[in-house]
Parts: sequence; C-alpha cells; structure tokens
Amino acid sequence: MLRDRASPPASRRTLRAAGGAGRAHPGRHRPPSGTAAAAADPFRGTGRLAVTSCPEPPLIDGGVPRSREYLTAAVACLNRSWSAHFARAGLTFRKPAVRFYEEPERRVCGVRWPSGAAAFYCTNRATLVFPLTGAWIEGRTDLYPLKVAAHEYGHHLQSLTGIRERAEARARAARNGRDPAEPGRRYELQADCLAGVFLGSVRRSLARSAADWEALSEAIRASGDDGEHRTHGSPANRVRWFERGYRSVSPAACDTWPAPRAEVS
Repeated sequence: MLRDRASPPASRRTLRAAGGAGRAHPGRHRPPSGTAAAAADPFRGTGRLAVTSCPEPPLIDGGVPRSREYLTAAVACLNRSWSAHFARAGLTFRKPAVRFYEEPERRVCGVRWPSGAAAFYCTNRATLVFPLTGAWIEGRTDLYPLKVAAHEYGHHLQSLTGIRERAEARARAARNGRDPAEPGRRYELQADCLAGVFLGSVRRSLARSAADWEALSEAIRASGDDGEHRTHGSPANRVRWFERGYRSVSPAACDTWPAPRAEVS
C-alpha cells in the first residue's frame, strides 16, 4: 500500500512542513481493457486539461472546520475536469467513491488502516479515503489539502487507464533488484504531476497569491523522501514533477516511466 505522511498545520501564506501524498492499496479493481489500457502512455495525445473554475470554499469558517465541505467541493471539481478530459480522449471514466472519517479506524476498504496514513486511495474499491482530522488538514487554510486530494485522485486515474496494473507488475519484477522501490516512486511522482495538471487548470479561479503557490512548493519539497524510506521521491523530484504538470496542464507530460533514474530518485 502507498501511504500519506501527515504534515503540521500552516497558515495560508506560510507552511512550516508538510507530508507526502497518499499511496494506493493493491487490490482487485481492474482497469479497462483495450487500446487505451495497452498503450505505453494512455494520456499521450489527449491534449491539455481544459481550464475550469473551481473556487475553494473555506476550510475554516468562523473558527469552525469545514473539511468535509471543502473536500466534497474539491472532488466535484476533479470529477468534472477529468470526466470531460476522458470523454474528449475516448477513454472510459468512472467516478471514484469517497469516504470521510472523523478519525482513523482499525480497518478501511477491507484492509487494515495504513499506519501513519492521512488521505489515501483504495484501489480494491476505487475509493478516496479522507480523514477529517490530522495535521494534513486540521487548522489549515493553505493549498496543501487540495494538492493531496488531487494526488489521490491521480491514483484513481492511474487505475482507470491501466497504469496502476502495469506499475504493480513492474514492482513485482523489481522486488529482488537493486532498487525495488523505484516503480513505486515513479507511480507516486506521476500522481504528483497529475495533481499539478489539475491545479494548473483551475489556478485562475483559486484566488491565491504568489506567496500561496510558493508555500505549496515548499510543502511539496518538505514531503520528499529522506533517510532510508525512498517511497515517494526526493524533495527536488517531488517539486519537479508537480511543477511539470502545473506548467504544462497536460497529463501526457506526467509519464514518469521512461524518465532517467535521477529524475525519479
């Protein structure tokens, strides 16, 4: 399973530290078959994600957390943007299920709740899981929760297009190699990039300052791997792939699989 590390709260303009975005649980949810699933990059030639409006509701209103309302609005925007893109590209689209939890529970999606997880995606049930508590979202007014939601949604897109299935095959093949975690990092960095594509497509409607975007870049950098657990990518590479998606607004720019190893370290 792919985890999300939590991050401490931050103001709208300043982010002291932040965690990584979520990883997916292996499961039985099967991606569509056919040409799109078999292609090396199912997003190739699909063009840019259309610019859409996605105003953010407040995460905190009058001192009262509005996390559920915020995330519900974010997922609605993600559904609207990506369903339209898939339709134009001739790809099969299905909305993910969404589950909210006030606190982590012992089991979710038929498996144990991943230790240390914040938001994550259950591939076995095509479900976005959002705890409404924890440092990843409590007390925040910055862009980090939207980025995490878009990253987890990226894992749903990877499942729909067959990318996740191929990533799992690569992970099995690499199990005894010199860097068995590399396929997982490519998978996670692609989701970072897809999150950037979405945020780039709605940026004009977010009413955010340059300082807010700089703070998000610093949050992503702070979420990079350190020490021996190299699961999501280095600080520089997490920023690199997010910004690649943000600037291009094209999911085809997010193909991490042929990238040099240095770019997915």
